[in-house]
Amino acid sequence: MKTIGMLGGMSWESTTSYYKAVNEGIKGKLGGFHSAEICMYSVDFADIEELQHQGNWQATGEILARAAQRVEAGGADFLVICTNTMHKVVPEIEKAISIPVLHIADATAERLLGDKIRRVGLLGTRFTMEQDFYKGRLAGKFGIEVLIPEPEDREIIHNIIYSELCLGKVKERSRHQYLQIIDALRQRGAEAVVLGCTEIAFLVRQEDTRVPLYDTTAIHAEKAVELATAEETQVL
Repeated sequence: MKTIGMLGGMSWESTTSYYKAVNEGIKGKLGGFHSAEICMYSVDFADIEELQHQGNWQATGEILARAAQRVEAGGADFLVICTNTMHKVVPEIEKAISIPVLHIADATAERLLGDKIRRVGLLGTRFTMEQDFYKGRLAGKFGIEVLIPEPEDREIIHNIIYSELCLGKVKERSRHQYLQIIDALRQRGAEAVVLGCTEIAFLVRQEDTRVPLYDTTAIHAEKAVELATAEETQVL
């Protein structure tokens, strides 16, 4: 079994979902008392969040690159960054380490294409929805058309993530708002909606809507299990 490197803490609430999903996946695949071999480094999200909203992505990249080096030094065979937004600094992280990075957008695109879905709505932080590092990768590398919510809806989504979900708060009113936004994306032609923030799955579940939802945390963790148990580790 390969050792999974996990770069977490963004937020720690969502990182617990990764840890549970990966270990459940290994147990389901190998049975018995098996659990995942993991090397994890968890950052202080307060520092990252402040720099995100300052637009200081260079500093966030430097922090995560150093953290990734510690994960590699701990014996990881590949790296899973346990957040969608901070995939923005993947290039900086890749320059700092020699092990491969399992990109969350690549794992998600592989699942979408396997289900023959070519047009999706994307929910996430304002950075993920508006900047090109995520939706541009889905479109440019995989040919998947990405729809994002209207500006006022993007603000609602972003604020709920940071003021509630990242703090472990789940509110029924917020769930209703998200479901309305998901339905609006469906009406614009989205075949499915990507939950492109690791905390969103705390708020909305597949049973809440008829629109197919793609939980990037679950997909990313499942791909990590696949790579960890493969004969040779290969990233997309």
